[in-house]
Amino acid sequence: MGSMQTTEPPVRWTAEHIPSQDGRTAIVTGANSGLGLVTTYELARHGAHVILAVRNEAKGEAALAQLRARLPDAGLEVRHLDLADLDSVRAFAAGVVADQVAVGVLINNAGVMMPPRSLTKQGFESQFGANHLGHFALTGLLLDTLRAGRDPRVVTVSSTLHKRGHINFDDLTGEHDYSPVAFYAQSKFANVLFGLELDRRLRAAGMPMKSLLAHPGYSATNLQSTGPTGPMKLAMKVTNRLVAQSAEMGALNQLYAATDPRAESGQYIGPKGRSETKGYPSLVQPVEAAKNHDTASRVWRISEELTGVQFDLPVA
Repeated sequence: MGSMQTTEPPVRWTAEHIPSQDGRTAIVTGANSGLGLVTTYELARHGAHVILAVRNEAKGEAALAQLRARLPDAGLEVRHLDLADLDSVRAFAAGVVADQVAVGVLINNAGVMMPPRSLTKQGFESQFGANHLGHFALTGLLLDTLRAGRDPRVVTVSSTLHKRGHINFDDLTGEHDYSPVAFYAQSKFANVLFGLELDRRLRAAGMPMKSLLAHPGYSATNLQSTGPTGPMKLAMKVTNRLVAQSAEMGALNQLYAATDPRAESGQYIGPKGRSETKGYPSLVQPVEAAKNHDTASRVWRISEELTGVQFDLPVA
């Protein structure tokens, strides 16, 4: 990966290491629970103005009230964003652009995990649609806004399960063969392809913006209980109690990627522990297949076609 991948996070990096975020605006998708809520809290605690981008506005307002009780003076606002609906993604981005918000960091955090097969409003498989295409479109639509931000970064949250993923180019919607786990892995693999390709294109454009990847290891969030059904839901309930680290620990990886001056574009940040399941932030490596430029370019082209969002960036 070359010398640019060298700077490791400090050994026990915690939220106390986050530098002042005063004057910086952050957008966190899926901000009302789990990793997103922790990330929002820590960014706001360190002075950022945070836009909670949420699908369910009632849950967003409840999260806002919870945050305000702990941080009465924080700059926080809730805006509606349904990543499974490109019309909603466009409306959200248009609102941010119209308000002339200079966004310093976009954290592509929201995720759908292992549900029974369903399609988004535009007819995409729900996990690929929300986890990848929605975030792809959102990033592209906010690119100019990010250019104006302070220390601009895009942080895309993946999963260790990306290592089991591949892109089913002939059956992206899972019409012929759907497995909740395989299609979750595909969406997280697409996240890594996107984050690395965005880094390459930003470098080719000479843009001082960073694209980083992060994953939380195995962290206890409601993701494991809201998506899966049947025996898988039960199994995850048990492992959440026995194996998982807290959402506070899991969120450190994306917080480091979003805020630390040492974090470099193209890096992938995940827990240091065995199998990257838990521990403090460290540099981790994506699966070799995720570094394939041809696959990444192909996914990028298809994503532009499916979303209708073109990035004003040269091909790397």
